[in-house]
Amino acid sequence: MSRIKIMFQFFLIINMILIALHRTNAQDLTESNIRLRILETTDLHAHILGYDYKKNKPRLKFGLSRVASLIKNARLEEPNSLLFDVGDVLVGSELDEYVYKSHYLKLHEKLVPLGTLEPLTHPVIKAMNALHYDAATVGNHEFNHGLEFLYESIRGAQFPYVNANIYIDDQNNIDNDDLNYFNPFTILEREFTDSKGNKQQIKVGVIGFLTPIAAEWDKRYFKGRLKIKNIKDTAEHFIPIMKDNGADIIIALAHVGLQADKGLKDRKRNSVYALSEVKGIDAVLYGHSHSLFPMKGTKEGNGSAPSTIRGVPAVQAGYWGNHLGIIELQLSKVNGNWVVKSSQSVVKPIYRTIKNKIIPVVKEDLEILKVMELDHKEVIKYFHRQKKSKSQ
Repeated sequence: MSRIKIMFQFFLIINMILIALHRTNAQDLTESNIRLRILETTDLHAHILGYDYKKNKPRLKFGLSRVASLIKNARLEEPNSLLFDVGDVLVGSELDEYVYKSHYLKLHEKLVPLGTLEPLTHPVIKAMNALHYDAATVGNHEFNHGLEFLYESIRGAQFPYVNANIYIDDQNNIDNDDLNYFNPFTILEREFTDSKGNKQQIKVGVIGFLTPIAAEWDKRYFKGRLKIKNIKDTAEHFIPIMKDNGADIIIALAHVGLQADKGLKDRKRNSVYALSEVKGIDAVLYGHSHSLFPMKGTKEGNGSAPSTIRGVPAVQAGYWGNHLGIIELQLSKVNGNWVVKSSQSVVKPIYRTIKNKIIPVVKEDLEILKVMELDHKEVIKYFHRQKKSKSQ
């Protein structure tokens, strides 16, 4: 019996040693750690400068020109950064009215010398190019002026536009052969610096979604031409494809609210809440409802952290460029795969209200002011002529 007891103790010790070695090896599998900062703008509605053109007065409470200063500060703090826009960027301000009604793009097309390949660039896109956006998606208001205007407006973008759930309507009632209107996703190959100062290559998958209610709101442009499919179903289809294409992490750009739009027949699967249930999405940047997320003092009903939705890091940066959305992701390379270890989201304002007085947090970015200088003057002239003609 004693011999058996000794043998048992021997195997027990060996087993404990193997367990300890396994734990040590598991810890050693963490090859690298990276802090990645994801920046978001949404629902800018063509408010590039803080200016009210109809009243011919500067404004402090909105404008990409001030958000640009926050963007540049954020990049200085954390060089491992990516910048995205989540739609409704082209339509909804006096600048938009000027560009559309003055036929800006067509007018300037005549001024481009024959034989040049330089695309015409919408003023909003010029500003975004100057800020080196990494990718963007479309919002429902992008379709307000029709498909041709949308195409002409974004073709000068020096960054990819993605959307996965807008399809060409071939009217054959067969879903399996439908073609996407936009590229459904892109995979950005980026080099970041890890905590040890080493360069790491990461493939960042970016996919876009739009609330299906947009097809109803702009049905004169959608009917017989385009259709918008269910967000969650589309995500469940494309996320595995993105993984198969090498995406290390996946960021969803969703122009849809936390809750689905009231006019939708299928509301359960067309919201940020529904999208957050899809496995494989590492962060959700969203817009459309002109709200802020996270909001101070709020928590999810399931007890998850305030800056996550069902455990998925998320952010929504208000509207008109009044905030910058930021998600900090702590990434670890474990056994050859990049995983999100932790996250924190925040929305940073461009102004504060102290004793009923608006105090700017940052100045307008000089580069954006320079990019917009000529267009800014033209918009002022345009509304001056409008005002003058109405008074006659």
